[in-house]
Formats: sequence, structure tokens, C-alpha cells
Amino acid sequence: MGDTCTRGCSFCAVKTARLPPPLDPAEPKRVAEAIAAWGLNYVVLTSVNRDDLPDQGSGHFAETVSHLKRMMPKILVECLTPDFRGNGELIDFVARSGIDVFAHNIETVERLQGRVRDHRAGFKQSLGVLQRAKKAVPTILTKTSIMLGVGETAADVRATIKDVYAAGVDIITFGQYLRPSPAHMALDRYVPPEEFDQWKKEAEEAGFLYVASGPLVRSSYKAGELFIEGAIKKRKAAAEATTLQ
Repeated sequence: MGDTCTRGCSFCAVKTARLPPPLDPAEPKRVAEAIAAWGLNYVVLTSVNRDDLPDQGSGHFAETVSHLKRMMPKILVECLTPDFRGNGELIDFVARSGIDVFAHNIETVERLQGRVRDHRAGFKQSLGVLQRAKKAVPTILTKTSIMLGVGETAADVRATIKDVYAAGVDIITFGQYLRPSPAHMALDRYVPPEEFDQWKKEAEEAGFLYVASGPLVRSSYKAGELFIEGAIKKRKAAAEATTLQ
């Protein structure tokens, strides 16, 4: 949906504007054709925020997924979406488009949301997005990601793990914040590898289906995609077996 976002989060280096250029109506089909040509088994689709659009870009996601699933019925699709301003109908629309994983990042702990994210975003709103997607399609996998090193405390992280799991999220990842430029939010600290290991352990004990945690982990993480692919295939096989009984 272009290279210009309508949000101005303090950690992000993407260009911002109140009125970005209009969408390219041919983009969903072209993206699907490119992915089909590459022969991928798993793909992550993401975008900038488009608060300027009536549907906030949800239709672009759904159309791309529709083209993809028609061209490649077996491909697994993860959509890493904006929050759509918490609009339940738009969240449902994307969740029901045929995707396998609905991802939306809360980015940081609740206490630091105002410092890290645009004022139109928020912890409760983002949790609501993930809850709504799961409600729309109970079998869908939901996923979120958190940056560490922006000033959070251990108590903050533990509360976040608890809240995210209570929201029904299946997958959580932890990564290190890296400052894009001196104009962006300052780095508080580099989190040591053993601390990432500790959060992985605690999140797994909380009950998450999958946890990735490390300095170089990002929301789209190859090892995670391989695990998720296997989990989705197992779920589909179990559902088919139940149907045949």
C-alpha cells in the first residue's frame, strides 16, 4: 500500500504523511503473481497504516490473499496488519479472507505505548484486534511481537506476557530495538541473550504455542514460520480426520 505511513511511531523509519499517494489497484494481483512465480510455501504480507482510506487498507489485504489462494491453494499466508483503528468489521474481513495467521504487533509494554507508538495506537486496542480476529475465525493462529530495550522493566514484560496470553494469542516474539537514526527514539539498553532466553522460558510456561526470543528476532522470523507451517498442517490434518469420522 505504498511506502508512506499515516502514523508517526517513534521507533519506525518509514516515511509519514497525512495523505499518502492513492493505492495501486493492480498491486494485489501483481504481488500474488510474484509470490506464485517464486514458488513460496509460506508468505508474510504486511503494510503501512492507511488511516486516510475508508477501509484503512483491509480490502487490499483481502484481495491479495484471494488472488494468492486461487493461484496457490496450498500456500500458507500470514498477514501482519495495522490495527484498522480497532474497527471490528475490517478485522473480521481480513481474518476471514483465507489467511492462516493473523499477526498484529503490540510493539512494547503497556506503560510505554505512548512513548513508542503513534497516539492513535494503543495496548488495549491492539489486544482487541487480536481477540477479534480469533473470535472471527477460532481456528486461525494469532501472533504478536514486542521490542525490548526501550525502557521496560521485568515486571512490565511479565504483565505483558500474561495479558497477551489472556487475549488468546498463540504466538509471541521478542526482539531487540535498534535505533534507525539519531532522530528516532533513543535506545535504553541492549538486552543480554540470557534475558531473552528467560522471556522465552516464561512465555512458553505461560502456554504460548510458539515463542521466538533473541536480539535478532523480528516479527517475521524464519524459524518461527517453519514451526507455524508444521502446526497449521497438523491442525488441518486433524480437522480433516474429524470430518471423515
